[in-house]
Amino acid sequence: MALTAEKVKEVGRAAGADLVGIASIDRFEGAPLEMHPASILPEAESVIVLAFRILRGALRGIEEGTYFAAYPSMCYAGINLNFAPKALYDLSRFIEDNGYEAVPYQNMVIDASIDITHGTPKDRKPVAHGRPAPDVLLHFRIAATAAGLGEIGYSKVFLTPQFGPRQRLAVIITDAPLKPDPQIPPGTICDRCMNCVRECPVGAISRDRTVSVKIGDYTYEWGELDVDKCTLAYTGGIKENNPFAPADLPPLEEALKDIWGTLNKVSFNRSSLNLFHHYGAIGGAKGCIRACMIHLEETGKISNLFEKPFRRRPAWWLS
Repeated sequence: MALTAEKVKEVGRAAGADLVGIASIDRFEGAPLEMHPASILPEAESVIVLAFRILRGALRGIEEGTYFAAYPSMCYAGINLNFAPKALYDLSRFIEDNGYEAVPYQNMVIDASIDITHGTPKDRKPVAHGRPAPDVLLHFRIAATAAGLGEIGYSKVFLTPQFGPRQRLAVIITDAPLKPDPQIPPGTICDRCMNCVRECPVGAISRDRTVSVKIGDYTYEWGELDVDKCTLAYTGGIKENNPFAPADLPPLEEALKDIWGTLNKVSFNRSSLNLFHHYGAIGGAKGCIRACMIHLEETGKISNLFEKPFRRRPAWWLS
């Protein structure tokens, strides 16, 4: 029996993925070698992207300000280190049982040749002329967009028609020639409501400066992101958004001079990093995930809807 896209998706979902999409390798045309799937598998024909939902309930305790562990434990470490790798392995086994090579690419970076925060290259030698230095860093959101799972929203967070901003991604690169999924055009999910901009506690998402990238058939655009500010807000680097903040946590402008030193002052972050290999995500993505999710649910632009609205009490903010 020939290996088909439909069978690959069926096996991927049975292995635990909520969504499975497929991109043909030509949709990565123009990607730098340091970020190109074919740099890992030169004979690549297809890129398979698996999406695993972030539970809405894992954000509940952060929304209420009373329980912060569910998000980093279940929906960072749980997905990236447990649920997704098992699904990647099972689907890769299935593909290889059908005579094609499958390269699993987990959503965990060990030591990429590009700085994951700022995108700058590291001083590292390639093993041969014409090849990029290791490790190649795939852009998961671009891959998922190319695979027809959704679009990159204005916040730069990846959005699907099913879950909005609530998913994490994993990738398989294969030499199997699989039928690609149609892409979702830009603006299908993100309507530029700008709630992500308004509710970001540090103004990390620019309202007027944008970045655009051609992915396959379309050009997608999102707001320019101040990654340093985003990192601080998301992982508890500002007092107003962190009930675990020690008394000596510096103000934003000072914290920006020593981001990781600031974050390591927070006991919750140290414990989370030790237990889950992730910082605590204490900020709970107030603008880019929670505000976005609330808007997409209210407007009916996603299919995974609930009996009760997510925000049932005023959002908390420490003075």
